[in-house]
Amino acid sequence: MDETRTKVREAYGKIARQGGSCCGTSSCCGGPSADDVAEAVGYDDGERAGLPDGANMGLSCGNPTAVASLRPGEVVLDLGAGGGFDVFIAARKVGPTGRVIGVDMTPEMVAKARRNAVSFGRSTGLSNAEFRLGEIEHLPVEDSSVDVVISNCVINLSTDKARVWREVARVLKPGGRVAVSDLALRRPLPESVRSSVQALVGCIAGAVLLDETKAMVQAAGLKNVVLETKSDYIDKMSEWSDPLYRDIADKLPPGTKPSDFVTSLNLTAKK
Repeated sequence: MDETRTKVREAYGKIARQGGSCCGTSSCCGGPSADDVAEAVGYDDGERAGLPDGANMGLSCGNPTAVASLRPGEVVLDLGAGGGFDVFIAARKVGPTGRVIGVDMTPEMVAKARRNAVSFGRSTGLSNAEFRLGEIEHLPVEDSSVDVVISNCVINLSTDKARVWREVARVLKPGGRVAVSDLALRRPLPESVRSSVQALVGCIAGAVLLDETKAMVQAAGLKNVVLETKSDYIDKMSEWSDPLYRDIADKLPPGTKPSDFVTSLNLTAKK
């Protein structure tokens, strides 16, 4: 597990330094741009406009800030905040009376996000976004202190997802809610894909079956668990010839495609 975490941390440190995505996607290498990805997974023009340069790194597989229906004054926690993309969108939605905390285990990402926060504050007048270095299995957040937990294509990177969900339940206030976008499996992946480091960093190799995901969330004590699958995202990435999805397709049995195995997922729950 420590070896896997180290590989992920190193890969995302490199992503932070280079500004690319986990899949190696960029318009210059034949894959989609960060804006293409954000639009495809549900971010509208207004949400994407006016954010610090480099905050959107093309790492999304959904829009948890929309699913969460954020309200002014709420305290929001983003697991695996990266460059701060969802944090800054959430910060505008909760306004000056609210607060958004982004947690990331990669020092380079946290440093990047903090630089972006300075730019965000200058352009919006808001000072309600902060970033903390930490692992999502051991959140640097007090018990029962958060109204909403969001996360975007990150929990699959964890080698102890059950612990992540217990941590989510711990930090949520009674009545608090969860809105997570991630990837899940419709059926088990071939070993050739599960052993791929590139697929791991791209959130694919670490994905678990839909039923397993729901069971872990419920075991953590969360209620009203709803899973909404959206395979159109996987098909879109495949159509764009994203490098990760090309690599996965090459490793799949003949006659199958990535979306036969993997789906984008919106998950909501309450404490």
